[in-house]
Amino acid sequence: MSLTALTFDRWCAFDPATARSRAEEAARQVGGTLAEWESDPARGRIPHRAVIERDGQGFALIPGGEVRVGFDLTTWSPTAEQLRSYREESIAGGFGFDADLLVHLAGVLTPRRTVTLPTVLMAVEAEALSGVPAEAASVLAARGLRPPTPDEWEHACGAGAETLFRWGDTYPAGSSPYGEGPGPHHLPNAFGLRFGYSVYEAEVTSDPGHVHGGDGGEAACGGYGTFLTWLPMATANHNPGLAEFLREPDGEDSYEDFFVRPVVELR
Repeated sequence: MSLTALTFDRWCAFDPATARSRAEEAARQVGGTLAEWESDPARGRIPHRAVIERDGQGFALIPGGEVRVGFDLTTWSPTAEQLRSYREESIAGGFGFDADLLVHLAGVLTPRRTVTLPTVLMAVEAEALSGVPAEAASVLAARGLRPPTPDEWEHACGAGAETLFRWGDTYPAGSSPYGEGPGPHHLPNAFGLRFGYSVYEAEVTSDPGHVHGGDGGEAACGGYGTFLTWLPMATANHNPGLAEFLREPDGEDSYEDFFVRPVVELR
């Protein structure tokens, strides 16, 4: 089987031996080695996790095909704590947010949709930009890499989860979306990637209008309230305001505070 035909559904249905064989094939194809392998039915829908090392950098195998990304606000209800935070901290703070939480979320979360994606290798850790965001693609291309598309980023982060955050619909009590401490955001996701462990680490994609994984600390520093401070970690959050800022001169000068997650294409 060509790796281009390796879909998310097939990957999840493989027995351990077949899945490992495909992971080793991907490693050979890119001149890397299978550095981490885990296969355990107890892990849930995605029983296999493969990380390939190439040129000293770890890349997780992300099966594609027809997948669902985005978030469905029509089937979601905020918790009492999320509503309280939005009303008593965000709206009461006078920041100009819409009085209706769902209206606000519709402006910052991509809608639920079905897309068709290639199977790729994606860097376990994002790396800091070395130049203005507009140059990220050319800088990565010189290394045989590219930035992820927004759909690829969401699929890799959520790994099939339909919840607001990749770990569920709520944020962990007694934890912080930045700095050290406990919480599911500090753990690798189902594919073995480290995403959104700090809202200060925003990641650019191939689309200048989509920045994911963080907001550069805007909500935390601005005092927008607990829910909105955690919201940049939502898988479907694409930070339109931050993306616009990065296209402005002041934003371009701040490129060293932003990140990109390299992708290796497979065939």
